[in-house]
Amino acid sequence: MSDDELEWRLGARYPGHDYKVFHTSFVDGTHPRVGTKRFSLIEAVDWVNVIALTPDDHVVLIRQYRVGTAKVCLEIPGGMVDPGEDARTAAARELVEETGYTAPRWELLGKIAPNPAIQNNTLHSYLAFDAVRTHSQNLEGSEVVSVETTPLRNVTELLRRGEIEHALVVAAFGHLAFRLGELRRPNG
Repeated sequence: MSDDELEWRLGARYPGHDYKVFHTSFVDGTHPRVGTKRFSLIEAVDWVNVIALTPDDHVVLIRQYRVGTAKVCLEIPGGMVDPGEDARTAAARELVEETGYTAPRWELLGKIAPNPAIQNNTLHSYLAFDAVRTHSQNLEGSEVVSVETTPLRNVTELLRRGEIEHALVVAAFGHLAFRLGELRRPNG
């Protein structure tokens, strides 16, 4: 089946609610094989996250409480792209705000659609080289964040043990792993 045969034709959009960090809406769709359906959407700005490597190849990590899972999570810095801001600028801003670290060299690792079934935004994952602490944290609103570093070589084990479990953080490290290796069938 071609992409054209899979595509829904979207029509009228209806507003939902504004939840400050995202808003909801509804859109009517039609498909020649299925008929009509009203889809629910979460409309959000783009997001960024940063794997910041220090000169000695440590990764800058943060810990913060996440109300969705009701626990403290180990993550990489990240956040929302502000209106009129490009993703790379947002990544640098989030890194310095949350951790106090800055970096002279940046690369885009990749982009993903966090949940294309219901969301319209993109996550931009960046790699920051030679990050050093040059500022104090400048946290926004209700943010309570602790900063730590760990050797990059230890991150795979943190991921395997589930100590890093935030899907968007796992995706960023996946981008880095894909850049450095290959995806293949495991032995056994």
